[in-house]
Amino acid sequence: MKIVLLESLGISQEVLDSYADVLRSQGHEFTAYERDLSPKVQIERAKDADILIIANMPLSGEVIRSCPRLKFINVAFTGVDHVDLEAARERQIAISNASGYSNESVAELALCMMLSLLRNVPQVEEKCRQGSTKDGLVGQELKGKTVGIIGVGAIGTRTAQLCQAFGCKILGYRRHPEKNPAAGVTYVSLEELLRQSDIVSLHCPQTPETVGMINEERLSWMKPSAILINAARGPIVDSQALANALNEGRLAGAGIDVFESEPPLNTDHPLLHSRNTIVTPHVAFASKESMLARAEIVFDNIQAWMNGTQKNIIL
Repeated sequence: MKIVLLESLGISQEVLDSYADVLRSQGHEFTAYERDLSPKVQIERAKDADILIIANMPLSGEVIRSCPRLKFINVAFTGVDHVDLEAARERQIAISNASGYSNESVAELALCMMLSLLRNVPQVEEKCRQGSTKDGLVGQELKGKTVGIIGVGAIGTRTAQLCQAFGCKILGYRRHPEKNPAAGVTYVSLEELLRQSDIVSLHCPQTPETVGMINEERLSWMKPSAILINAARGPIVDSQALANALNEGRLAGAGIDVFESEPPLNTDHPLLHSRNTIVTPHVAFASKESMLARAEIVFDNIQAWMNGTQKNIIL
């Protein structure tokens, strides 16, 4: 088999070589490249591949259809909305993801944003650097807050557990709350969750149903004192509507790790200039520990697929 890695997995060369050496010892060819978003470059690199590995780099139907030997796409990411699934179905190409690798890292960043916004960390840090005091910037505790989790899957459940450890009441919204309900989560309607929560944290996948879910109307249901955290997918939130709500004082703050497109962003993006907003360039999934866990899942996916026992099945 020819196995091609089209972008970095965020691990050291030594760790990557340890996995590649196993594949080569089994008689397979393994080649790794740095990320390049040009479809022409991707096609040239992948045209003879049996297996492709990507992370969050877009993989278009043009590229997929230009790889006649391609049989398996191994996505080193949880979401797969950046892959042309229709083209893969058309070619009967199997796809697996790396589900579970970043549960802890995403949940911890969501919690970090909650705490930072409640305690006014960006503002008081700036005051301190200016040689000033807190100047009336007295924060709030997370304990006792109602946290609404939209998307109570593995990451949402872990976020709920961390918030429960701080003494929070947890509300949850998911399409099928009866399936594997998370302990200590009270499932309610989306409207009820938005109206009652002090903090709303998004952990749902991007689907046709969730794109634009948090729009102007639904933002109006939230308390003016509430905080919104988005470490899921950017298109779930109407960015301009959120920026308007923040700037007009209809929402207290926001922590945003994901946007409509991958960073770098245009510097005029509304959430880069909105009031009391913490922004990070899609880093929630990325920790030293999660990158190692991801690599283990990715290469295990390859071995399983070659052995006829595909894991983490998307297609």
